[in-house]
Amino acid sequence: MMTSTPSSTVILQASGLSKRFGGLLANDDISLSLGTETGKVTSVIGPNGAGKSTFFKMLAGFCAPSTGKVHLFGEDITGLAPHKISARGLVRTFQETTIFPELSALEHVALARQLSRRANDLQVFGGTAAARRDEERMRADALEILRFLDLGSVADSVAKTLPHGYLRLLGIAMGMAASPKVLLLDEPYAGLNPDETDRAVELTRKIAASGVSILLVEHDMKAVMKISDTIHVLYFGKKIAEGTPEEIRNNEQVIEAYLGKEDEDIGL
Repeated sequence: MMTSTPSSTVILQASGLSKRFGGLLANDDISLSLGTETGKVTSVIGPNGAGKSTFFKMLAGFCAPSTGKVHLFGEDITGLAPHKISARGLVRTFQETTIFPELSALEHVALARQLSRRANDLQVFGGTAAARRDEERMRADALEILRFLDLGSVADSVAKTLPHGYLRLLGIAMGMAASPKVLLLDEPYAGLNPDETDRAVELTRKIAASGVSILLVEHDMKAVMKISDTIHVLYFGKKIAEGTPEEIRNNEQVIEAYLGKEDEDIGL
């Protein structure tokens, strides 16, 4: 695993991203930078309908921006297909983990590891020794990832038997299998109980400490405040604030926009 180090270029830079769906402006001139130091956790928050999901889709290539640019380590990746963006090191997880019910946790992560395959198609289809060695390497890598995320004990468990909390972590493990430099986590703590959330937050920290830069969308404000280095706030498609958790917690515009009234408690 990597360790947190400064990069010579900006890790991820979104510049003036806008997205229009017919007459609806879902994102309006949003800019965001992850800076040059790897291993930081950046969160994007906002009420429902703020444009967070659309913004994530544009970063990961699932939705082309109407205007604006996305750069990853200085390379313009705007409009590239998701698999090409993933191969460059920006990997997205999803709100719901898509599983093959009869496959084990290890098999899921090994499948996600296919981006690192060294054997060519002819070797794979021919069942050559090189292909078999490659398959063994990918399974070993998958097991290492599961152990890194404290999932080694369920490596051989079939997905349909895993509790929701484990499935959420399995989705993150599958993202890690693609060897991300930047990991986009889409509501990673959704549906988790407090103990599961605490565990997932600690594992998110562990991933960041290994040198992976993390950008997450999350509604659990207590978790966001606990884990984030920087927070960006969206409201009706616009970015209205950026800062540390303490700065966001005390930002009157955020309190009004996000809460509607100042005495409501959402964990800020």
